[in-house]
Amino acid sequence: MMKKYILATLPIVIGVICLFMKGIIGDELLPDGTLIERNFFLIPLSYLFFFSGIISLLFVAIFSTVKKTNIVK
Repeated sequence: MMKKYILATLPIVIGVICLFMKGIIGDELLPDGTLIERNFFLIPLSYLFFFSGIISLLFVAIFSTVKKTNIVK
């Protein structure tokens, strides 16, 4: 029963890891003042993982609640 919750929270964990990697790798500032962000793609990717994890967690919670109430009746 808990496996479905672990699979639903996995995208959230991946999103947090993406933001953590972006923070660790950092950016580079050239002498002329140009900002070089090599891993900028990690920011929207982390948002995508984070929100898809929230949506999947909500669906799993709703479906398990509905299924549980149908079994009780």
